[in-house]
Amino acid sequence: MSGKKTAKYENRMRFVRAMFSRKIVVAATVIVVLVILAALFADVLAPYNPNEQDLYHILQGPGNGHLFGTDAFGRDVLSRLIHGARVSLAVGLVAVIIACVIGTVLGMYAAYFGGVVDAVIMRVCEALRSVPAVILAMALVSVFGGGAKNVAIILGISTIPGYVLMMRAQVLSVSNRDFVTAARLQGASSHRVLYRHILPNCLSPLIVMMTQQVGSTILSEAGLSFLGVGITIPTASWGTMVADGKAVMLQNPYLSLIPGLCVAILVISLNTMGDGIRDALDPHLRGEI
Repeated sequence: MSGKKTAKYENRMRFVRAMFSRKIVVAATVIVVLVILAALFADVLAPYNPNEQDLYHILQGPGNGHLFGTDAFGRDVLSRLIHGARVSLAVGLVAVIIACVIGTVLGMYAAYFGGVVDAVIMRVCEALRSVPAVILAMALVSVFGGGAKNVAIILGISTIPGYVLMMRAQVLSVSNRDFVTAARLQGASSHRVLYRHILPNCLSPLIVMMTQQVGSTILSEAGLSFLGVGITIPTASWGTMVADGKAVMLQNPYLSLIPGLCVAILVISLNTMGDGIRDALDPHLRGEI
């Protein structure tokens, strides 16, 4: 038992060393953790109510009790920025979870059962992929309405094909290995083979894809909100803040600049952290094979 514990500990330490071997990955991870903490404790960290209006101090520059100034309605920019991080992260995470769960199941079934099942799933994916994700999301939002919940579901649906294709390729590469053949010969059911033997061996690329997809989903949400078809007013999100600030760029450029920078930094950090996770999970990149 102690030997197993030692092996697990060594594997964990090897993962940590491989992931954080580059300083840029460490910095990116710190940024992501800080944003997550800010989102979780937004009610404590935000100095003001994000929707509280002060019409006597509209478009105020940084200072005088408002670190990043106020917007056109006198709302504190920093408070809305902190609460916007919660909304943007929640939308990104929910959308990725929806896409991952549905896409993983469909991709596994398409690869494992083949035939008609594979043909139907792949034709549906090709139809979805033929329309750009942002255009598809805009069309669905116009039908079902905006709001954080609807935007998360719609962005999740629009990104399902990527997970289907990735998981299908992974299952095709794993399904002919000896341990899968042995499970079939022992009489294991198809679902047991899929979820007990095949899926655990496909988790590494899935985790990397999910990490990087959160960033692109947040970027898509910001784009939809900027176009006015995403998060509804007065809910604070980084995309809506950029859209609100574009009309008053000359009076207070911070209104668009700061949330835009936050989106860019978070997306880059998530992608960089995903690269670090890929390096840690891939034995070829670690030099073990």
